[in-house]
Amino acid sequence: MQYTKLKDGYMLNIRKDEKIIKTITEFCSKMNINNAKLSGIGAVKDIEIGAYNLSSKEYKKVFYNSIWELISFQGNIVLKDNIPFLHAHISISDYNMECKGGHLFEASIAVAGEFFLRHYETSAYRTLNHEIGLPSWCLNKEFLNE
Repeated sequence: MQYTKLKDGYMLNIRKDEKIIKTITEFCSKMNINNAKLSGIGAVKDIEIGAYNLSSKEYKKVFYNSIWELISFQGNIVLKDNIPFLHAHISISDYNMECKGGHLFEASIAVAGEFFLRHYETSAYRTLNHEIGLPSWCLNKEFLNE
């Protein structure tokens, strides 16, 4: 991966065959980035996405191994268990311009991966929300037990 510093974040160039979630998480750990917003485009392969079922509290997962255009990547970094945790959703398009999308578990760059990371100085973190079964943002300590 290559990167360059911006006023309030970074431009990231994730290279062919690098894993998106793994690469960005390692970068954030190395740079002490605990809270951030991410966006990106490119072309990806070996894609695992899903959709969350609130009733069963489980993800339905789908895997695509061919090359897809990454037409939209939106995500955030918030600490979970004192480690930067990347939560991202993507939209992808195949060669027939048909789209799929969902929660991103992981994908590898197939051609190019161009991302913007905007860093925020906050104390936000994730903690398990028992009602929905997922770790959710905790922005105010006084609301931790809600």
